[in-house]
Amino acid sequence: MVNGVRAGLLAGGLGERMGPLTDRLCKPLVPYAASCRLVDFSLVNAVRSGIPEVVLLSLHREADLARHLLRHWTNQGNTRIHFGPHDELVHSGGLADGEPLPPRPAEHGTADALLTNAEYLFAPGARDVLVQHADHVYLMDYGPMVAAHRDSGAGCTIGVQRIERRYVSLFGMVEVDGESRVRALVEKPANPTSDLIFTAFCLFRIDALREVLAELSALGENGWQHDISRDVLPHMITTGRRVSAFPISCYWADIGTVERYLLEQLKLLDLPMDPMAMPRTLSGSPPRYLPEHHSLVGEDPTPDATVDSSVLHPGCRLEPGAVVRGSVVLPGATIAEGVTVADTIVLEGETVTADRNGLAA
Repeated sequence: MVNGVRAGLLAGGLGERMGPLTDRLCKPLVPYAASCRLVDFSLVNAVRSGIPEVVLLSLHREADLARHLLRHWTNQGNTRIHFGPHDELVHSGGLADGEPLPPRPAEHGTADALLTNAEYLFAPGARDVLVQHADHVYLMDYGPMVAAHRDSGAGCTIGVQRIERRYVSLFGMVEVDGESRVRALVEKPANPTSDLIFTAFCLFRIDALREVLAELSALGENGWQHDISRDVLPHMITTGRRVSAFPISCYWADIGTVERYLLEQLKLLDLPMDPMAMPRTLSGSPPRYLPEHHSLVGEDPTPDATVDSSVLHPGCRLEPGAVVRGSVVLPGATIAEGVTVADTIVLEGETVTADRNGLAA
């Protein structure tokens, strides 16, 4: 149990860059890795780390997300899911199937999510707030990060990871000194000067976070961008508050686009993550790696189909003679007899009756 930590799970984005994957689902509920949904990685990390409470910070299709969390996470370990202003309604059984939840106040960015949920995040009993994202894929015990954060006395500790410099412009670039103190954080730099990026989950000391949010709010609505990476952390750094860097060695991915959704799942075929350690909310069973197919599957493909370097989710169906290469096939999808799909994503419930090569434009 990690005492005195409350997590805030950012799950309010529309997922507009995810194309048809989010036409009928909120982004956190998009299936992943033949095992679970995107949001489940943050939840399993919190539960396994012994975080006492996770506060859901959601806006878009919140009722669907709440139903998923109720079904799979409310009786896991000692972690309680808090649904913010809807907590009593949801936990009392007042969330009927198919019905929406009352809308929350509008927010302009991730920092606004912290402000509008301050009464739940900063409630008595918590010393630190762990900010998580519902579209990040990684498996981690937060305990060592919490210990390092408290030992350093930092106002905030951020996860950092080294990547190839050519990809740094897609993330927040971090510069640190020899004592792991963050000296600069630049969001999506045009010309990166460091190969270190911010993994976007971080641990704030509550008193420091409240002070900084108050100072930024005093600038007025148009005086800042209401964002943790663009405002809160740079303000802490420039005002001399200590922000520490905590190196992340595990596999970590930010799933922001359709292309990354496909490519990052195919990376799992080389086993950067242990399938047995993944959350299992799609079928209750862990996914399995089939070396003869170089594929990750939620259930075995039919012997009459050809599968190579792909991810097959539980409940998908491959008819005799179907060929799947370098693709992700989601639950309820069907590849018709004799059809070949390659380098693509087959959506939930979709039936493919003609050959397909590559992602749709």
